[in-house]
This record gives sequence, C-alpha cells and structure tokens, in this order.
Amino acid sequence: MKIYTKTGDKGETSLMGGKRVGKDSLRIVTYGTVDELNSLLGVCRLHNEDTFLGEIFMIVQKCLFRLGADLATPVGEKHNVPRVTESLISQIEQWIDAMDEKLPPLKNFILPGGCELAGHLHVARTVCRRAERYVVVLGREEEIGEMPVQFLNRLSDLLFVMARYANLLKGVDEEKWSA
Repeated sequence: MKIYTKTGDKGETSLMGGKRVGKDSLRIVTYGTVDELNSLLGVCRLHNEDTFLGEIFMIVQKCLFRLGADLATPVGEKHNVPRVTESLISQIEQWIDAMDEKLPPLKNFILPGGCELAGHLHVARTVCRRAERYVVVLGREEEIGEMPVQFLNRLSDLLFVMARYANLLKGVDEEKWSA
C-alpha cells in the first residue's frame, strides 16, 4: 500500500463514508488535534520508566485512535467504527483515583514542570484541552454525541495527575504558584 494517494493535493480529504471536506474544516482540525495529542503521548512514553504509567499510555493512545475514528465518522454513517464509551471514562477515573491516593493533597495551583516526563505531560494536557475546545465547537455544529467531550475532559485531568505522579516518582518537588 502506498503512503501517498494524491487525493489531498487540492486541500481536501475524505471522512469515513467518503464525503470530501476541506482539510481546514472544523472536523479535520479537531481530530488532527487529537492526533497531535496522541503523538505527544508517544513522546511521553519515551521518557517513562514506570510500568503502571506505561500501561496507561498504551491504553490511552489506543483510545485516542478510537476517538479520532469516532470524530472522522459522522453520526449516522453505516460504518462499524468504535465510538468512545462511558467505560473508557470510568477507567480514566479509576487511574486518577489510584494515583491521587499516593499524591500529596493539592492546596495551591502548581506551575507546569518538574521532571522531563512531567513537563511533556503538562504540554499534552494543554493540547488535550485544546482538542476538547474544538470538540465542543464541533458538537455545536454537527452531531457527535456527548462522550468525546467527556472523554477529553477527563483525560486532561488524568494527564495533570500523571504529571504530578511522575514528579513524585522522580522525587521532584512541585513548584507552587504565588501571585
């Protein structure tokens, strides 16, 4: 299979189902941002040494592919595309709770940073929030269901907790924000 198809050379691409849209359409920008987030998590995996976090990264990256396919397939298309489900969101909440139990209580805002992995996770968190904002706007224009917004909202919380947890594992103190 060739990588290049030349079908996008004029600034258009196909959604699942074959509908052609501009590469700058909101739907494409939205799932492109999800792809960007997935790539950032690949970078995070390069800096990870923890087995528990490693398992989370693998599952989340697969879920982000699922979300990308979900967003690339307009609701009502007759393709058997896996959609984001509540069970994925529940799994994320379980991971958050498991790590949060080991973290010191959060009493202040903290500055993004710390160890290298935590820094990358904070960047991934901000890209996740951007993807979430795009999904919200897309949902106002087209039917996409509730799960993509909920999934990204919870995922950004997970990435924040993972950054804190990565700093804890490395023994790096969090820097509290003060005005």
